[in-house]
Amino acid sequence: MKEYSFAPQGVCAKQITFSIDDAGKLHNVQFMGGCPGNLQAIGKLVEGAEPQKIADMLRGNDCRGRGTSCADQLSIALTEALNSAGVA
Repeated sequence: MKEYSFAPQGVCAKQITFSIDDAGKLHNVQFMGGCPGNLQAIGKLVEGAEPQKIADMLRGNDCRGRGTSCADQLSIALTEALNSAGVA
């Protein structure tokens, strides 16, 4: 299982960590900072999912007119992880 860490920009969360297993499934999504209840829920909802599907689903989600959100930043993090692994 490969672990990733991402420093989001323009949101309350300060770090996003997650793992992608050898079968290409997403695990252990955690946000440090931000809205705890909502971000814990995102982690639970995406557990075991395909990272590309989650990235596509969350891309462009906006929080209070910021042009991004913690969910959008997770999308960016997943896309970067998939690109670095040569998957996307």
